[in-house]
Amino acid sequence: MTESRSDWWRHATIYQVYIRSFADGNGDGEGDIGGLKSKLAYLHNLGIDAIWINPWYPSPLNDGGYDVADYRDIDPRFGDLTQAKELVSEAHDLGLKVILDIVPNHSSWQHEWFKAALEAGPDSPERARYIFRDGKGPGGDLPPNNWRSVFGGPAWERITEPDGTPGQWYFHIFDVSQPDLDWSNPEVRDEFLDVLRFWFDMGVDGFRIDVAHGMVKDMTKPDLPYDESNLLASPKIADHPFFDRDGVHEIYRGWREVADAYDPPRLFVAEAWVEPPERLARYVRDDELHSAFNFDYLKSPWSAAELRESIEQSMSVLGAVGAPATWVLENHDVERVVTRYGRLDSTGGTVRDRPEVREYDQELGYRRARAAALLMLSLPGGAYIYQGQELGLPEVLDLPEEALQDPVWERSGHTERGRDGCRVPLPWSAGGPSCGFGSNGSWLPQPDGWGEMSVEKQDGVDGSMLELYRAALRTRRDHPAFRSPTMVWDDSLGADVLAFRREPGFTCVANLGAEPVALPAHDEVILASAPLNHDGTLPVDAAVWLRTG
Repeated sequence: MTESRSDWWRHATIYQVYIRSFADGNGDGEGDIGGLKSKLAYLHNLGIDAIWINPWYPSPLNDGGYDVADYRDIDPRFGDLTQAKELVSEAHDLGLKVILDIVPNHSSWQHEWFKAALEAGPDSPERARYIFRDGKGPGGDLPPNNWRSVFGGPAWERITEPDGTPGQWYFHIFDVSQPDLDWSNPEVRDEFLDVLRFWFDMGVDGFRIDVAHGMVKDMTKPDLPYDESNLLASPKIADHPFFDRDGVHEIYRGWREVADAYDPPRLFVAEAWVEPPERLARYVRDDELHSAFNFDYLKSPWSAAELRESIEQSMSVLGAVGAPATWVLENHDVERVVTRYGRLDSTGGTVRDRPEVREYDQELGYRRARAAALLMLSLPGGAYIYQGQELGLPEVLDLPEEALQDPVWERSGHTERGRDGCRVPLPWSAGGPSCGFGSNGSWLPQPDGWGEMSVEKQDGVDGSMLELYRAALRTRRDHPAFRSPTMVWDDSLGADVLAFRREPGFTCVANLGAEPVALPAHDEVILASAPLNHDGTLPVDAAVWLRTG
C-alpha cells in the first residue's frame, strides 16, 4: 500500500491516533499499544499509508501526554518499549509507516532535568536547560514580564528555592506543568538530536513536531501589547518574542541532516501556527522539514470562496519551495467537523462554553462532513484523518464538568471547556461497557447512542461514513490522477461550486451553494457523498468524483 520510494509522504494519507482514546487492550479504561496493535488490520483495510501516534511517552498527563517526562520510553499506561518495537514491525509488515509526536518546546515538570533544576539553584547548569529568570519588584515578587500562557493565565510560575525561600520564575507557554526548554543551550540541542536517533534506530519513519514555531525565544523583549491566550491563534505582531523566530530554522536544518542520514530518509511534519503563509513555507524548504499542517484550510468555514482561496494560496506558497500542500479537517486540538460544519459560523477552532456556540444541526454537519471528505481527499498533496473522523463522530459537547481533564478548563477559570470533546474514546461496537473500546469503561464518558456510530454498525453498510472513506481512500490509492501534483479549476458551474480536474481523467465537484447543480460531461460517477437527484444534478452540500475522458 505504501510506496517504498523516499517521497511517499508527498501524497500520503496519514491517520492520527490519539492513543489514549483509540483502543484499550488491557481493560484499564485507557487506550494502549496492545489496543492499537489489535486494530492495525482495520487501519490497513481503511486504506491509509501511515499512522501518526500522539505522545506515548511517560507523562503525568496534565496535558494529554504533551508534558513529557522521558523522551526515550513508553508510559506504562500504554505499554513498553518491547511492545512499541513490535507495533512498528507489525505496521511495516502491513505496509504502514509509523510517525511519532515529538515535543521539543517544553518538558514535563516531572522530567529529571527539571527536578534537577529545582534542586540545583540559580545560575546552575541544570537551570540553564530551562528559562529561569528573577522576578521584578520588591523581593522579585512580580513575574519578569506580562507574557501569558496560551492556556490562559501568566506564562511565568514562581518556585521555592531549595532553602525554602521564594525564588526565581520559570517560563511556560502552555500549562504550568510544562516548563519551556532553553534552545540557546547546546546541551538541549544535542539531547534532542539523540532522541531523534533513538526512535529512528527503532524503525520509526518520522516525527510530527509539536509547536514547531515556538522553540526559540528572545527573552529580552518587553511586555506584549495584548493577551496572547488563544490556543489556535497565529501570532499577529511582527518580531514576536516566542513564536516563529528565525532561529528555529537553524535547528531544523540540523534535524534534517539526521533524518537524511537514514535509508530511507526519515520524515518531519511541522505543527506551526504562523502567518502569513509565506512564513510557513520557510519551514519546508529543501534543507528543513518535509511538510507542515495546513491550519488555514482546517480553519476555513464551509464557503466555496474561502476554501478555494485557502487551496490556491497553500499550493502556490508551498509549491514555490517545492513542498506539497497538506489537507486536514480535524485533529486532537479542534472541534470535530460534523459539529463545526453544522453551525452557521463554521470557522475552525476550539469550542467555548457558550450556548449559542454549542448548538448545531447534526444532520447538516454530517452531510457537509461527507462532502468535505471527498473534497479534501481529492486535492493534490498529503491528507490527514483524525481517528473517528471516518465514522462521522460529532464533538461531545455535554461532558460532565467533573470529567473534564484538559488544562484549558482550569486555567480559563472554567470558562472554556477545552478539547476533551474531540478526545472521547472511539466506539468499535454497538454495545458493551465502552462500545468496544475496552472491557471496563473509558477514561472519558461516552455519550448515549455512541455505539450507533461504531465500526460494527457501519462496517459493510452501503452509504455509511466508514464505507465512504474506504471507497475514497481506495480510489485515492489506485487512480493515477492522485499522483499528479497539479489541478485545473472549472469555473463554469458557478461561484458556490468547487470543481477541478486532475489528469488523467478525474474531476471533483463540490456543491457548497443553495441550489442543485448540473454535472459536467463525464463517463462514470466514481463516488458521491450523497445520492444524485433524479435529474442527475448534484444536491446541495454534496460532492462527487467523476471519471472524465
